[in-house]
Amino acid sequence: MIVKKMHETGLRSEHAYMAAFTPIGLTVVAWMTSLKAEPGTGLARADRWGIFVGEWAPTFFGLGLALSHYEQHDGTLTASVHDLRQRQEAS
Repeated sequence: MIVKKMHETGLRSEHAYMAAFTPIGLTVVAWMTSLKAEPGTGLARADRWGIFVGEWAPTFFGLGLALSHYEQHDGTLTASVHDLRQRQEAS
């Protein structure tokens, strides 16, 4: 039901996959920033920040897979957004 609502609002599997790559880069940035901006707190704190942000990527990949599965069953996996809007307007 949630995946269907996400699909109806225009969110596609490609969007979720692209969003999954953002935390991967942010993990490195968060780790380096914590390491430099918080001297004295040690490597363990920087590692925790990196892990915290890094845990978002699998969530977005999972949403991408769920949306892709829904799109396969809905028949919209290869359709463009323009085609989908035309289908909705015709309905």
